[in-house]
Amino acid sequence: MTSPSRLVLRFISGKYQGGEIPLQDAQELVVGRASDAGIVLVEEMVSRRHARFLLSNTDLTIEDLGSTNGTFVNGEKIQKSALKEGDRVLIGTSILKVVSADAAAAAAGSRRKVEPPRPSVAPRGPARSMSGAIEEIPLPDLLQLLGTSKKSGVLVITSDDDVGKIFLHRGIVTYAEINEDDVPPLKAAIRILAWTRGTFDFDPPEDRTLPVTINLSVQELLMEGLRQIDELNALRHKLPDLDTRLNVPHPLGPALRELSPTEIEVFQLAYNHGHLAVVLNKSHATDLDTTQAVIKLIAAGYLRKG
Repeated sequence: MTSPSRLVLRFISGKYQGGEIPLQDAQELVVGRASDAGIVLVEEMVSRRHARFLLSNTDLTIEDLGSTNGTFVNGEKIQKSALKEGDRVLIGTSILKVVSADAAAAAAGSRRKVEPPRPSVAPRGPARSMSGAIEEIPLPDLLQLLGTSKKSGVLVITSDDDVGKIFLHRGIVTYAEINEDDVPPLKAAIRILAWTRGTFDFDPPEDRTLPVTINLSVQELLMEGLRQIDELNALRHKLPDLDTRLNVPHPLGPALRELSPTEIEVFQLAYNHGHLAVVLNKSHATDLDTTQAVIKLIAAGYLRKG
């Protein structure tokens, strides 16, 4: 374990994203809205004396001080917990990561200087939405934090040219969309989970009515989504490029009665629309089931690439 005298708290989300606070032995650092706190975070979800970090000898711990909204370590609500390098702490809309001073120094040159949240620079008024980079906190970890803390709002993820949204109500995933395209919500949520670069913002609930079409806990979504992503990654080398056109041979040799309902749907979509990307988007089946169907249909001669 890294020597505790060489540990740093780095803000990877919230108003002070990028700011760092070195920790010193025998130091007690209180986080809260009170002006005399060591780390002042003025926002509704943070209590006056919310939590405290304590560094003693070789141990770094965090203790919740009876806060209203709780303190979370790696997605779990805690009363008191030991911390190690790499752990993430959620307080209000701020996420702090425990990093080594050496790693912090190595990365400092690529980041702009951000003053640490001391009383003299405490924010006044409403806090900015929770935001950050998914290279710093992967989406599964972020969703775990939001789900365990029963957050309500819209997680907006911007990656390359795509914008994905995952809607949560008290920690339950209710809906998802990508670029407002007509992609089934659960399929959209699982596609977003696979994104590994970009930025995120956790915004307040949107003022529009959406159908509750997913209704899964974050844990349920992660278990199913990550399973599908792993199996899909193992099949990608067999799948043509997304812009590939799929054609139906004439005459068609193999019998349609040999196909499953999902394979029939995929076959019809290929016949009606042609392009693989459209087939994947319009299929009611998951991307995994649709990919398996496309691979089988091509191998068995129902479809051909062209």
